[in-house]
Amino acid sequence: MIHTTHDVVIVGGGHNGLTAAAYLARAGKSVLVLERDGHLGGAAVSATAFDGVDARLSRYAYLVSLLPQRIIKELGLDLKLVRRRYSSYTPDPGGGAAGLLVDHGDPEASRASFARLGAAADFDAMAGFYSDTARLARAIFPTVCEPLPTRSEARRLLEDDALWDEFIEQPVGRSVTARFSNDVVRGVVATDALIGTFTSLDDPSLAANRCFLYHVIGNETGDWDIPIGGMGAVTAELERAARDAGAQLLTGALVTGVTDDGGVRYRSGGTEVVVTGRHVLANVAPAVLRELIGVADDGAPRPEGAQIKVNLLLRRLPRLRDETISAAAAFGGTFHINEGYGHLEGSYRDAAGGSIPAPLPCEVYCHSLTDPSILSPALAASGAQTLTVFGLHTPHRWVTEGNDAVLRERLQDAVLASLNSVLAEPIEELLLRDAGGAPCIESKTTMDLERALNMPGGNIFHGPLQWPFLEDDAPRDTPARRWGVDTGNPRIFLCGAGARRGGGVSGIGGHNAAMAVLEEQAGDDEG
Repeated sequence: MIHTTHDVVIVGGGHNGLTAAAYLARAGKSVLVLERDGHLGGAAVSATAFDGVDARLSRYAYLVSLLPQRIIKELGLDLKLVRRRYSSYTPDPGGGAAGLLVDHGDPEASRASFARLGAAADFDAMAGFYSDTARLARAIFPTVCEPLPTRSEARRLLEDDALWDEFIEQPVGRSVTARFSNDVVRGVVATDALIGTFTSLDDPSLAANRCFLYHVIGNETGDWDIPIGGMGAVTAELERAARDAGAQLLTGALVTGVTDDGGVRYRSGGTEVVVTGRHVLANVAPAVLRELIGVADDGAPRPEGAQIKVNLLLRRLPRLRDETISAAAAFGGTFHINEGYGHLEGSYRDAAGGSIPAPLPCEVYCHSLTDPSILSPALAASGAQTLTVFGLHTPHRWVTEGNDAVLRERLQDAVLASLNSVLAEPIEELLLRDAGGAPCIESKTTMDLERALNMPGGNIFHGPLQWPFLEDDAPRDTPARRWGVDTGNPRIFLCGAGARRGGGVSGIGGHNAAMAVLEEQAGDDEG
């Protein structure tokens, strides 16, 4: 039995684990990262998804907003994140008017688009709404790489009690319906509260508010950018930073257990290995960590995702039923399909009752329009484009080991039907074919995420999102508690999406776990 000791052992080589490894190794700590897959990066990877087709898709995660410029600068990451000119396009589901185009490059064209939809007053309302969320972002985002503020401290940072109450204390649906009159406009705004979260916009639990908050505060703007080179370019830079700093990164290492004293058991190449860390960082979901520690099931609800992701490779962009707009503009931002506010709420009720919403609310992203480098030169020259379709309100509770394949097909059909409802031609006719003649389409259900990425229930946030602040009476007596990475064990910290302020491709969980370790070990060494 091999047994080694390290300052820090990190379980999981996703982007947060790599972020933590880079910070800790740069601080002179001996760091070992254990990753069960044969590659690093977790959900933030690029992959050739279709046999014989030279296109590298951001297979799971696909946009970047929450990765702080501070982390990019401190770790010296060579990344190019590109802002999209178009914010969104949303066809009118009633078909009675042109769709709604929000064009950052031409505000007057956007104003005219609102007017054609019969929502002229909502143009100014949207500008005011996002001016207010920007104020929220400027108050909250600078704190995400610092020890957690309390609720009262965060409220004082905003310096606007009415705005705080609107976004933090009451269901976000009230704000959306009070500020906007048009159902399509309401839906465009509301979807930020639902991505990866199965809830009603009026739920008093405020789960939608927490999801909304993280979607609008990124880097004090809330903009979601395209990483040039695909999502794999982000983790490739984090991997480089960690290796250059001296971290040891081991793939093909399946962790099978973690003990209270910092022991970590793993299998690699048929060999059983035990290592010990002064600290262990868990870049896995809290539910997975509990299993590794051997904590008895406490009856808490398992995490649940509620989305299906469909990747497609097309020979060209499809023609739209709305002939007033080009496909390049429509797909140049977030393309909302069947996401009117009323339909979103009705779809939630249908899904909670066990029925696939019809039509399924979806949003579409075309990475290759902004970044053709993910395609081979020949594919890019041919006019080929990638599409990522994200279907909402498809909860994991529907999935079983026995029905997964059938359900995946049904959900994929629902996604394609929803997409086709706004197109002038069937999307199926535009799919490229792989080397074996199969259409270039793949679907990732919550079960696929659970199997491939060890995300319980396919929850992309590793569990319910938490506020980026502590309650006023919450204990702050340890570094782990102050940084939001506490597990109840003084040697084991969370460092992934399940940490407070985790979720999304941000590196925040990894950064904060590293800061907690450095603070804790500095105190131990001084003592």
